[in-house]
Amino acid sequence: MPDVHITVEFGGGAELLFDNKKTHSVTLPEKDKEWLIKDLLTWIRDNLLKERPELFLQDDSVRPGILVLINDTDWELMDTINYVIQENDKILFISTLHGG
Repeated sequence: MPDVHITVEFGGGAELLFDNKKTHSVTLPEKDKEWLIKDLLTWIRDNLLKERPELFLQDDSVRPGILVLINDTDWELMDTINYVIQENDKILFISTLHGG
């Protein structure tokens, strides 16, 4: 599969784990099979996440309290971590957890 170009966005405080940058233009490198969201989460951990991965990831998915939207649609309707990423997808992670 060729490179895949997507936009990854973070909001609701999640951007604090990513150098306070909300929007990232990402090129996922060519590989022999399709990119799934679970592959993207590993890629984000290794390439974008700057601190405290336990606040973003849990096991092979995102932590409870983080909403994931794929092209403005809840990922729960899109097969969650098994969604096949498409060229120009916009994937948004929004934290609903607020410290006090």
